[in-house]
Parts: sequence; C-alpha cells; structure tokens
Amino acid sequence: MRELKIQYKKILTDYIENQSERNLYIGQSFIRQLIQKNIAPEEVIHMHKQVMEEIFPELPAVSKDGYDFLIEIMVYFGLTLKEHQILLEQQEEMRIEMNVAAKIQSVLLKTTVPQIDAIDIGMISIPIRKMNGDYVHFSIDEQNYVGVAVTDVVGKGVPAALCMSMVKYGLDTLEYAETNPAYVLEVLNRIIEKSVDDSMFVSMFYGRLDLVRSIFTYGSAGHEPAIYYNAADNAFYGLGAKGLLLGIMPEMKYEQTEIPLYEGDFIIMMTDGVTEFRHDEEIDSRKIIERLALTHRHLSAQEMCEKLYEELQELQEDGLDDDFTVVILKK
Repeated sequence: MRELKIQYKKILTDYIENQSERNLYIGQSFIRQLIQKNIAPEEVIHMHKQVMEEIFPELPAVSKDGYDFLIEIMVYFGLTLKEHQILLEQQEEMRIEMNVAAKIQSVLLKTTVPQIDAIDIGMISIPIRKMNGDYVHFSIDEQNYVGVAVTDVVGKGVPAALCMSMVKYGLDTLEYAETNPAYVLEVLNRIIEKSVDDSMFVSMFYGRLDLVRSIFTYGSAGHEPAIYYNAADNAFYGLGAKGLLLGIMPEMKYEQTEIPLYEGDFIIMMTDGVTEFRHDEEIDSRKIIERLALTHRHLSAQEMCEKLYEELQELQEDGLDDDFTVVILKK
C-alpha cells in the first residue's frame, strides 16, 4: 500500500499543477489498477486524505472531518456494492440454469395429445415462468388402452427438469398402457425415492382407460383429485385415491379404483394450480370448475380445456399463482 500511496501522490500532484487531460487519464488508469488489486473504495479515500495532508499541511480541520465522514460512508457503500454484485451473480446463475432447464423440457419432455376414435382427449398446460412445473405424459395402444399421467413437480431449475425426465423415463420403460395404475405409481415411487433430493416433491394422478370395455382405472400419489362427470346422473364426483407423494417412502403401496365411462361422460384431471385460483376460503373452486365444465360440455375436450383456462384466468384478479394444467377425457 505504501508504494501505491507514493504513485498516487505523484499522480495527484501532477494533476493539481497541470490539470490536463493526460494527467486525468493517468489517474483513471491508476484507479483501474486499484480495482484489479481489490482495493476497497474507503481505502482509496483514506489514501487520498493522507496524500492531501502531505501536499497541503495547512489543510483545514473541517476538510479532514469531511474526508473521515466520506470514508465511513464508503465502507457502507463497499459492503452494499459487494452484496449487490453477489445478488447479480446469483441471478445470472439462476437465469442460465432456467434456460438449461427449459431446453431440457422442450427437447425431452414435449407432450403430444393423442388422437384416437374411441375417446376425445384435450389438454392445456400453461406455465407461469419459463419452465413448467407440470408434466403430462400419454401412452397409447389404440386397440386396447390409453394411459395418462398428470404430474406436478415442486422444485426449480435443472433439478426439477431432471426429475421430470426421470418420471418420463420411468413411464417409458414400463409397458404401462397395460399396467395397473397402482403398480405404475409404486415403481415410479421407488425410482424417485432413490434419485431425487429430499427438498423436491412429486405428485401424480395416473389413469388408464380400457378402450374395449370403456373402464377407467386410476390411482393417485398425493395429487389433486380428478373430477368425473356422469351424464346419466347429470352429476359430478371426485376421483380421489389415497397415496403419499412420490419419493417419500420407498415401499409405499398405492390404491386404485375403476369406473365405467358411458356416452357423454368426461373426466377432468388437473394440477393444484387450477383449483387454487381463489384465496377466499368461502369459495369452492372445484364447484366453479364443475359449473364451467357443465356449461361447455357440448364442446370438444380440447375446447373445454381452453374455455376453462380463459374463464378461470378472468376470475383470478392478479393472474395465475401457479402452473395451470388440465387434461380432459371425454366419451
């Protein structure tokens, strides 16, 4: 620091005597050196005060007090600036991570809605951020079965995207279009329990429709219950099933239930971002969804999904709070 002080004294003396652009440029170059050496702003001001006292021994006491005040202020400034720089670095790291996660999702986790004659299928999935925390996966055997998994991953960035990839891999490696939902959930539960960090949570509603017998079999791992509309009764029923979130207990057993589907019946599968659109506890959001679905039951499954999104979004004063995913199977 002594050598730096000597250099600075020479630079400041030359500037005071000449006040030229060249002297100013030399001073600026010297400051860049100090930055490279990680010299704090308050240390620069302290050095300037000492040099001024040496150049002008008669410097008034009030000026010295002013320098002391500035040094104290710059200590706080330096700390605040460092915190700000750390925050910017963290934000940039998060931005890069989210871009990677979004690419993983767009390449590996793209969902295509199947088109088959025996059942009308619609889907809409709208993320509130760059990466969607919801994931829908279909499996088709056009002669026998169609399977659908609606998943909600509570997590962020690359870890969440990789978790979704594991779910997809697990579903792909199972011949799950012909496999009972309870078994599918048990296998996925073991995969996720071994592979995912404890801070992440995965819920899933899994259903399998027997296209020949028109029987829908379903199970749930801590997921939002589906809604079933029975056209003959003109009534709605909740399709809830007991089961913990995936990955919590390795030997967890899941239950499954089956219901028949007749002409005009439909099933609404969704994530909790759909039902949590109102924070007023006196308002039953599922009843509102049922009312809207009943109003639009004459439409195709895809049109029903889009109408639900449009009208539920209008009811949410501040916009969506969570990712919005709806899948409808309509007989």
